[in-house]
Amino acid sequence: MYKMLVIGLSAGGSPIARRLLAGLPKDYPLAVAIVAHLPQGYESSLAQQLDAVSGLPVTEVRDKEPIVAGHVYVAPPDYHLLVEQNRPFTFALSEDEPVKSVRPSIDILFSSAAEVFGASLIAVILSGANSDGADGMAVVKQLGGLCMVLDPLEAEFNTMPNAVIKKVDVDYIVSLDDIISLLISVGEK
Repeated sequence: MYKMLVIGLSAGGSPIARRLLAGLPKDYPLAVAIVAHLPQGYESSLAQQLDAVSGLPVTEVRDKEPIVAGHVYVAPPDYHLLVEQNRPFTFALSEDEPVKSVRPSIDILFSSAAEVFGASLIAVILSGANSDGADGMAVVKQLGGLCMVLDPLEAEFNTMPNAVIKKVDVDYIVSLDDIISLLISVGEK
């Protein structure tokens, strides 16, 4: 049974993330954490944009915030987002050095979530212009999580999905509509 969904995106990913969240039912049972790359010093409105289209509550993460099922959490600008092993599970924010020139790093969220949730984790990569997410997705796969990548032909910037596909034998390389259908079906199990 899956407990958490992590989503990584960068350039071109925000409209896709809005469509994805709009497609999830308001009773979706998994906690959802999202890392999006933003320029340093940029004030993010991503949580508000997603909240406007989602049937699930969407907020920007606070340090040490408990992870609640059926809630969407967005990493704040310029902080790495990690999942901690505490009971109840919590998020941690870090100002550690950028990874692959970015903070927040998709790799860090995916790796830390995989270490906590293992085979109960689903990871999704959308659009992006760098390779962040490939190493984290490799950890998700190694620890038994379900790995999905947006078909690079549907991504505005396909560098990120292609980097993941090159590094990891992902479970699904599919359209956004198929990602939404898969997320709904596994959320019901």
